Amino acid sequence: MRSVWVMLAAMAAVSCALADERVDPRERQYIAPTRVVWRSESGEKGSVTAPEILCGPRLGQVPEGAFLNGSGCVLENKGEPVGILVDFGRELHGGLLVASGGPSSRGMKVRVRFGESVAEAMAELGERGACNDHAIRDSVIDLPWAGTREIGNTGFRFVRIDLVTKGRLQIEYLKAVSLMRPWDYLGGFRSSDERLNQVWATAARTVHLCCQDFMWDGIKRDRLVWMGDSHPEMMSVLAVFGGQSILMESFDYMRATTDSNAWMDGMPSYTLWWLRCIHDWYVWSGDASYIRDHLDYIRATCRHVIQHIGADNRCTMGGFLDWPSNHNKPAIAAGMQALMVKALECAAEMADAVKDAGLANACREAVGRLRSVKPEPNGSKQAAALLSLAKLREPREMADQVLCKDGVKGVSTFYGYYMLEALSAAGENQRAIDTVRDYWGGMLDMGATSFWEDFNVAWTNNAFRIDQMPVAGKKDIHGDYGEFCYVGFRHSLCHGWSSGPAAWLIHHVLGIQPMDVGCKTVRVKPFLGDLAWAEGSLPVPQGVVKVRHEKQPDGTVKTTIDAPEGVKIIKE
Repeated sequence: MRSVWVMLAAMAAVSCALADERVDPRERQYIAPTRVVWRSESGEKGSVTAPEILCGPRLGQVPEGAFLNGSGCVLENKGEPVGILVDFGRELHGGLLVASGGPSSRGMKVRVRFGESVAEAMAELGERGACNDHAIRDSVIDLPWAGTREIGNTGFRFVRIDLVTKGRLQIEYLKAVSLMRPWDYLGGFRSSDERLNQVWATAARTVHLCCQDFMWDGIKRDRLVWMGDSHPEMMSVLAVFGGQSILMESFDYMRATTDSNAWMDGMPSYTLWWLRCIHDWYVWSGDASYIRDHLDYIRATCRHVIQHIGADNRCTMGGFLDWPSNHNKPAIAAGMQALMVKALECAAEMADAVKDAGLANACREAVGRLRSVKPEPNGSKQAAALLSLAKLREPREMADQVLCKDGVKGVSTFYGYYMLEALSAAGENQRAIDTVRDYWGGMLDMGATSFWEDFNVAWTNNAFRIDQMPVAGKKDIHGDYGEFCYVGFRHSLCHGWSSGPAAWLIHHVLGIQPMDVGCKTVRVKPFLGDLAWAEGSLPVPQGVVKVRHEKQPDGTVKTTIDAPEGVKIIKE
């Protein structure tokens, strides 16, 4: 009898183990360097030979050349470390595969440094924020003889390798190991303006990179589900890739790890963003099952939120909007008032969908109280955008007072998406297009291949690009800027919350806008502004809506539309 219980216990243990196993949804791809950025100078204490061979075609075996002789880049440490720095051409998530061989390459140790910029890859730990937080970017490893070693799980574009032991090392080849979900780009945007095209492609790739095991905020730091970051990321994912399961998996993670009487990620605003996310998922998909399955949690969360409306009908929660607004406390209070209005309105609509009249009435009563207050944005474009979109203040008023002033000064990577939406609400689509060109395009001008955690166009003054070696007398746009938790090289140069143009350009330039739950009705209302033509697509649950707009000699716009069966098109 005892043996039966032992067998059953063993089976149960195996069953539990299997229940926690899953296939990695990401695809591995090997990518060769595109150029050698830097190499040590050769001299009496060391030398570097033939680093450029690493950028050419390689067979992918060790040895690459004659058996046991090898053929590759040779690093020789005769008393001082020597190294190379390579560029993989674009921001990647993953690691590095190093193949080493040759007759004298036994027992070698190398130091590997990953960087999102050249300057970061050249930096020492502790130098201007350079760190191993969340992902190891700087470490010393042993290499095999006539074999390969894989290292790293981070966001990077550049890698520096130094031979730290005395002797001779032959590097047969280097490959970046890219990890990304193999998604099709169903949504798209192209126009007569190549700068806008590059911004759209970079924004789409940025959010794609951040969709790893969950929908992360960044691929170097923090590599976590931050719920506020998730809303603009979700809007980009829906616009480019459609209804991917990673969305619900990420929202489930936050619900599972946050008590309804606590705040997601420790921040009240992020719980409000969760309510908005699951509402906007429901509106896109037309599927109310998630609301039904989690209704008790939604009810309890809304009760907790409503308790934070004061006797004066103001939101009493402290909050976080985004980094650049964090010094402006009145603006944060105004933004939180607007965010609470939108979140509870979303909750009321979700309650309607599952016929929970009690929850719907409680949320609408709370919204009525909150709407009796008309906060001032205190000069903040972040607060002005939220006040406009919540209709606590007129969009035209907020555009005139705040959003249209001082060009792109005060625009931010996270709330830039809501600023674009607020400009559209005020009838300022051309100004929004110019903002995309000047602000997100400003990162492209500095060498970006993904969009950043924070950016100020003023940083570009007398600064060198992220793909250049440091230039004497110029500012390092990566290492010299940043504050709060992202000082210097700790600053993330691939942050999903910065992907807003991926959705905005489709919705407001192509003008493809779902009008009801489940996207059964789609309005097509293009705005070409100073563009000669624009074309692209938007995925909806029924398929993909495709459009092309061409400006005619008389200024009118000719539009062609291809919509899936079951989608009603309203053309304006």
